[in-house]
Amino acid sequence: MTVEQALARAQQRVWQEGAALDVSELPSYGFGHRSILWWATAGMMAIEATVFALAVMIYFYLRSHSATWPMSSLPPELRYGTANTLILLVSLLPNECAKRAAEKEDLRGVRIALTICMLFSIAFLVVRWLEFTSLNCRWDDNAYGSVVWTLMGLHTTHLLTDAYDSGVLTTLVFTEKMDGKRFVDVSESALYWYFVVLTWLPLYAVVYWGPRFV
Repeated sequence: MTVEQALARAQQRVWQEGAALDVSELPSYGFGHRSILWWATAGMMAIEATVFALAVMIYFYLRSHSATWPMSSLPPELRYGTANTLILLVSLLPNECAKRAAEKEDLRGVRIALTICMLFSIAFLVVRWLEFTSLNCRWDDNAYGSVVWTLMGLHTTHLLTDAYDSGVLTTLVFTEKMDGKRFVDVSESALYWYFVVLTWLPLYAVVYWGPRFV
């Protein structure tokens, strides 16, 4: 029974019996904007997006004060960054499946989709390590190296935290501790993964193509 159906049923009882509104049949959780977790996730994404925007602004500010860019190094190699971009884009498919299955409270679908999502997270982190080895600069070489490593480090931190969160959720959905509220957790975790993917696209353009065209 959906929230709307339960509420309509309670209202009908009030009209028929003249009793106080009985909301005992309403579920104790909801998806989307009905969940406080949705609002918390949206607020966190707004804050983190601001941090990313400021970091990108710093990148271009430093670029405007340098005659050469990159400073004393080659641009990052494209292969690993491009590979990770493709991995992230493909990962949107199982992520959407996990979100839809969670909102239908389809436990089997959630288990399958979350397991696939975890494999994508692991694959991305492995390739991300290779990315750091192919940036062609150290974090302490110069201003260019520092800002590039900062951009990569910020995004990697988000990946690590999301991978940890997904790992915990994947474990829980295979245990007896799985309940309705966990479906909400899965749905909001999928929403955050969209944020991780979408923030990477401009960062990829800045880190990998900025030194080549700016």
